[in-house]
Parts: sequence; C-alpha cells; structure tokens
Amino acid sequence: MKKTITVIDTFGFLFRSYYALPPLKSKQGFPTGLLTGFMNFIANIGKDFHTDYLVFALDSKGDTFRNEIYSEYKAHRPDVPEDLLKQLPVAIDWIEKMGFQTASRVGFEADDIIASIAHDAKTKDLEVRIVSHDKDLYQLIDDDTIYLFDPIKKTVINEDKCLEKYGVSPKQFTDYQALLGDSADNVPGVKGVGAKTAQALVSQYNTIENIYENLENIEKTRWKNLLEASKEMAFISKELVTLKVDCHVLDEIDKFTLPKENPILKIADTLVEYDLNRIIDRVNKDGLNYKTKIPQKEEKLLFDSVLLNTKEKLFDVLNSIKKDSIVAFDTETTDLDTKDAKIVGFSFSFEENKGYYVPIGHFYLGVCEQISLEDAKEALIKLNEFNLVAQNFKYDYEIIKVNFDLQMNLYADTMIMSWLLNPSSKLGLDAKAKEYFNHTMVAFKDLVKKGENFSSVEVEKACIYASEDAVITLKLFNKLKQTFNSLNLNYLFELGQTLEFEFTKVLAYMQENGIKIDISILEELKEKSLKHLQELTNSIYELAQCEFNINSPKQLGEVLFDKLGLTASKKTKSGYSTNEMVLQKLYKEHKIIPLLLDYRESHKLQSTYIEPLLNLAKQRNNRRIYTSFLQTGTATGRLSSKNPNLQNIPVKSEAGALIRSAFIPKEGFSLVGIDYSQIELRLLAHFSEDEALLEAFNNNLDIHNQTAIKIFGKEEASSKRAIAKSINFGLIYGMGSRKLADTLGIKTKEAKSYIESYFQAFKSVKDYLKSIEDSILETGYVETLLKRRRVFDFDSANGMQKAAFLREGVNTKFQGSAADLIKLSMLKIWQKYKNNDDIKMLLQIHDELIFEIKNEKIEEIGEDLVEIMENIVELKIPLKVSKNIGKSWQELK
Repeated sequence: MKKTITVIDTFGFLFRSYYALPPLKSKQGFPTGLLTGFMNFIANIGKDFHTDYLVFALDSKGDTFRNEIYSEYKAHRPDVPEDLLKQLPVAIDWIEKMGFQTASRVGFEADDIIASIAHDAKTKDLEVRIVSHDKDLYQLIDDDTIYLFDPIKKTVINEDKCLEKYGVSPKQFTDYQALLGDSADNVPGVKGVGAKTAQALVSQYNTIENIYENLENIEKTRWKNLLEASKEMAFISKELVTLKVDCHVLDEIDKFTLPKENPILKIADTLVEYDLNRIIDRVNKDGLNYKTKIPQKEEKLLFDSVLLNTKEKLFDVLNSIKKDSIVAFDTETTDLDTKDAKIVGFSFSFEENKGYYVPIGHFYLGVCEQISLEDAKEALIKLNEFNLVAQNFKYDYEIIKVNFDLQMNLYADTMIMSWLLNPSSKLGLDAKAKEYFNHTMVAFKDLVKKGENFSSVEVEKACIYASEDAVITLKLFNKLKQTFNSLNLNYLFELGQTLEFEFTKVLAYMQENGIKIDISILEELKEKSLKHLQELTNSIYELAQCEFNINSPKQLGEVLFDKLGLTASKKTKSGYSTNEMVLQKLYKEHKIIPLLLDYRESHKLQSTYIEPLLNLAKQRNNRRIYTSFLQTGTATGRLSSKNPNLQNIPVKSEAGALIRSAFIPKEGFSLVGIDYSQIELRLLAHFSEDEALLEAFNNNLDIHNQTAIKIFGKEEASSKRAIAKSINFGLIYGMGSRKLADTLGIKTKEAKSYIESYFQAFKSVKDYLKSIEDSILETGYVETLLKRRRVFDFDSANGMQKAAFLREGVNTKFQGSAADLIKLSMLKIWQKYKNNDDIKMLLQIHDELIFEIKNEKIEEIGEDLVEIMENIVELKIPLKVSKNIGKSWQELK
C-alpha cells in the first residue's frame, strides 16, 4: 500500500484556528484559543486521517524572492492581532518539543516548501495530504497523489472540488490566479478582470501565454483592452503565484516518521501551565492511535492462498483442472532483468478467489520444503495445456524460457487487453485492481527488504503475495472480457488473439537476440569526446576569465549576465535562464556562446549515449546490448524501448551517426535494414482515395515532386520539392500555416497559400482529414487500419485540449496504422524465421526493421523479407520498402 506524507500549512492552519475558536484564556490571562485548536488537531492525528510521515511547513523571516520580482508584494497586509502573535511562538516551540519535524528556507514562503515537498514526495511514490484550505495551494492538487485536507471541516479538497468551486482545474489555477490577482497578498493581476472573466479565459485558452498569443481572437473588446493594458502585470502575477518545487527535498524520509511515543505527553507539564487540561484527559483516556486508518468504503477482496510445496499437492491440483479452463499465471523471480533472473516460484488461479503458489527457489535459514526444478518443469508443461492468461506475459515467457528452456503458450495478456480497451489508461495490475475492484494490492517494496530479492521472502508471505497476483489477473481477465462484450468490442479481443498477444513472443525473441557493439569505436569516441570537452572547458574558462561549473545554469547565468554583461532575460530567484533558446538568441553577442552550445551537445552525447552504451556492452562477453521493447508504451501503437532506449538516438546529427557506427553484426553476418517508404502518405492515399495521390503511388511517381508540380508548376517543382515534402508530412501531423511558416522560415500568409494550393490539388484530402476529426468528436475515439482504438476524454477537456485531441487523433490514424502494418510483418517474419540461425530480427525503429543476416544468405532472405513486407496487406496503393546492407547501423542510412 502506498505510504502517505502529511504536510501542514502551519501558519495558515494556526491563523484559522485562532479565528475559528472563541477568545479563550488561561487562569493567568494568557490567550489560548489558537493553542487549543492546534492541540485538538494533534490529538486527532490517526483519527481524522492516517499518515506515515508528518512535517510542518513554516514561513521564513524577512523578504522572499517574490519581493525582488514585485516590491509591493504583501505590502498592505493588516496588522496581526496581538493575542495571535503571543500564541504563535508557543505553538512553534511545542511542535519541536513534541518531536515533529519542521521545514523552512530563507527567501521562500511555506507554500513553496509545501509545493517542493509534494513534488519530491510524488517522485518517491508517496501520497501527499496537505493540511490547509488555502486556495494558493490548489495548483498542487493531483487526484492520484496530492490533495488538500481541511482539518476544521474534516473534508478532502480534490480536483472535483477545485472545478466545482472555481470552474478551472488545478493545472490551470496559477493562470486563473494571475488574471484575477489577490488583494490579500497584493498580487496585481489584470485590472478589471473578475472571477467569471478569468475562469472563461482560462477555460478557453488554458494559459496566460496562450491568452496573449490569441489576443486578436478574443471577441469581447473590453476583455482584450484590459488584457493589453495589464500584460506586464499578468506575467509578473503568474511569477508571484507560481509555487517553487525545488527548494526542499525529503533526503532522509525516515526523519519525518511519526514519533513512536505519544508526543502530547512530552509537553504535558506545559499544557497544564496553560490550563489545557482537557487535552491531557483525552490522551490519558483514549491514547493517540497514529495508525488508525479512516474506514473506507472499500469492499475487502477476500481470497484463499494455497501453498503447493510438495509434488503430490501440486499435481493433485493440476490434475483437477478441467481441460478448457482459463488459468491465470505469474512468476516470482530474483531480478527484473530476465537475462539474470532466477525463478523463485510461480502462482496460478483457475477458481474464483483462490490462488496457488509453487515455491522453487526461496533461500533462507529454515525454509520449508520446495518443488524441484524438474518437477516444476513438469508442472509448467501441464499448465501449458490450459488457456493461460497473464499480466505482462512477455516477462513470464522469457523467465520460463531462460530457466526451463520451455516456451509457454498464451491465451490472453490482461495488460494488452487493458491497452486495447484504452491505450491511455494506467495498465499496471495494481492500478487495475484499484480501478475495477477497489482493492489495494500488497506492495512489492513492503514485502522485499532493501538490498534483497524475492528469494529471501518467507514462503508463507510470498504465497499470499503471489496468489494475489494470480487471483487479480484472473478476475481482471473476466472483467475485461465482460467489458469487451458489453461495449460490442469483441473484435478488439480478437485482434489481441490474432496479433497482439502472440506479438509479445516476437518482442521477447528480439530482446533475446540483442545487438553487438564495437567497443573500440565507443572507446575511441569516448576518448575524443572527453578530450573535446576538456578543450571546450579550457576555452570557455579563458573567455569567461574564471573557472565555474559549466553544467550549473545558476553559475553559468552569473558568468554570462553579471560578469560578461550579456543581454539577459528576466532574472528569477533561481537565477538567469540559460536554456538553448536563450543561448541561440545570444549566438552572435559573444564568442563564448557557440562554445557553450558545442559543450552541451558534446556533454549530452557523452553522458546519455557513449558511456551508458559502453558500460552495457562491457557487461556481456559477447559484447551485445539488450534493450527492452514496450508493446503498450504509446497510445498510437508504436513500439518504444528502454534500458537502453535505442529509438531516440539522434538521426540527423553527426553525433547520432558516430553512435550508430558502433552497432555492428557478428562475424560472418551483415546488418540489413528494411524501411517502409512514405508509409503514412501511402496510408493517406489509401484512406482518402484521393485520385491524384492514388495515381502518383500506383504509377510509382515521386510523391514529393508530384506535390511540388501541383502547387508550384513543373518549372519550379525540383527547387520546391523540400517545401512539398514538409507539407506532405506536416498535414498528417496536424501542422497549420503558422507551424509550416516556422519550419520553412517564411511568412504565415505564404504558408497558408501553400496549404490552400495543396488542398486544391488533392481535393479529397481536406474532406477526409475533416471527416476523421468529425468522427472523433462524435464517437470520442479514432480507429487504425486494424481497428485498434485510441480513446479521448472530451468530457473533462477544455478548448485547447480538445484541439490537441483532434491533432493526436489524426496522427494516430496514420502513425497507428503504420504501426499495425509493421507489427503484422514482424509477426509473419518471426513465424517463418524464428528457428533459423541464418537470420535474426534485432531492432524495430518505427517504420524500419533491422536484421542480422548471414552473408551468404543476404540476397535470398533479403528478397523474401521485402516480399513479405510489401504484401503484408492489400491496400488501394502498393506498399514499398527500401533495403540497405551494411557493416554498421550507420551504413544502413
């Protein structure tokens, strides 16, 4: 279960306590209303809410960075009542004496501390409860992980509450506040703009930046005039209300654990002095139950976990399973890397709410009897006779293959089923258990100690954990199957059975193959890169006339703008901006700038590609690296890869070329790259049935040249081919006239005329693209060639998001259909050649497949691969591929 950190908006809470309670006083006449409210809150921890960690965020004394941005910030705040001022330091003193942690930083407000802790806690997978009702903190709300809790009303403030109260989402809140301003903090905002106007503008345009970019499109003249008059103040206001997320981190999270001993008892004598006897009575009577969880409307999912640790028990159960049963299956291992992982056990479930666990490789003193590898293999062969269902089957498939040299069959993969239903949804088993069954699963991190692996987990605990995985997988399969039926989407499940489920084995096969690296090339490249970086560093130091950390934006900003006096963009509390856009604008101002840009590119090459690839290649004696392909990693259906990501190595840069040259075939083999030619444009011709496009492709004409002829005429066609190419591909990706103008470096008006000429030449295209958008708006989804769906949530989308959905939908139609085609090809090629040692399929990079083929077989096999890929489906135009052969990946280009 996810752990929770509670962050207290200390002064905000204390101020509210002061005003919420009557003016209480001790017998000595000292005010105690604020202190009473505060101690009531402390006494209710564990009753009003459960938490694992707690921290009190405090304002620091003196001005903050916001006063540098706007000197009038918080300039007109009323005086604080004397009774309140007397109680504040007492309350702060009690916090520390009780053993709670506080957090503050000079130059920042408590709200910034809260934002930073929330941001850091989210990265650590913690749930964040912010005790406050301050609207300035609404921008932090993230319903999955971060929400506000009003301790007086005892209510949770989430995204729905934010929308209900203000009409904008938390992500839009800073822009809403920037327009509206805040009289309490003296944030100016846009003079004359009230809550309704601010809400309307933000709902339509989403951000301040976008509002001002679209100023001419705002229909109400008054709004336009108000915005123009206060433009500077609008942007200053946004800076003022935007909370910082980089001023506090939770390095030692255990420091924030709740005190084990009752904290109130630590200040019991002091409480008596202030006549707060009722608090003491409550503690003595009830105690403080920190770990009491608020009862949730969560139906407890009960299931039986059955341990099968003898051969007799195991086969008694296996032999009781009916022939055509659906059986959910899962493995437990020592490692996430399937190449190094040893199997520890496996679980399965074929009955409602009952799971079985088979321990194989648990290793600790006093471990119980376990199943031998021989008997486990026999059991797996028996399981293979049933309809096996798994969550992320590719992993289990690889584990069984590596550990038992056995290939498991698959009836369905629940992760892929979830993805087929909605590729943008959360696909993990934990998330699905919560979504469909309101069930919180046992967390791996709560079971396996740091530095250990699953083999050290007690068999009894492992049994519960593993059985739960199998039980939930079976329940999820049944639920998803029912959903496919009820929504008339059985064809998506059939697509899973004909392509997607089996395709997991294709990816496992490619991952097993890996690709060889020429270490000497990378070593040489590393040496040259380090030398070049050192030379650049020396030259930069010389021009700067000082040494500094070039990778530190803060230090670099000080050198460029304070020391060298270059023209700076606005300075914020964190320093000057030195991003690439800023440096490009300064390119001709000083000789140091080109060197800095060169340094950044070289440093990225070194740290992101050269060293990681070199380290991975050195780990294996065969000098091969093994990426992991993600079948469900994108909403369009394209594959992605990780550890390492081989799909984002720069294509057009010299750096990318050098990296690719280190990818080589094994001895006696060559690399062969086969790339679908202009696949998205061919799909556009197929779907739109535009006569001019069909004619061009069916007659094997140069489509970009044909486009140039249609727009610019024959005489200018060859010189304008690049422009035509930009238009051809741009329209598929939703590029408008402004984007085309930026791409080509021309005026928007000229770009608009090109697009109009294009649509006149290819008459059916515009209507077809519009029909895709109309269909998405009507149905809420788009379908690819094989009828895979991408679903869009228009109900909770604003104007900008809806426009983005339409662009993404059009893109998915073509990119997703291209992904369908290459997957079909990969499956067919794998089915034919998976046991042939003369050819290995190594990589898929979007529309290209890369193979390692024995030199003597390149012509024969290469021709067959081209034949398969060009005839994988029958479209209204021919599919074409280009084939390249080389001794490195780079030579395939």
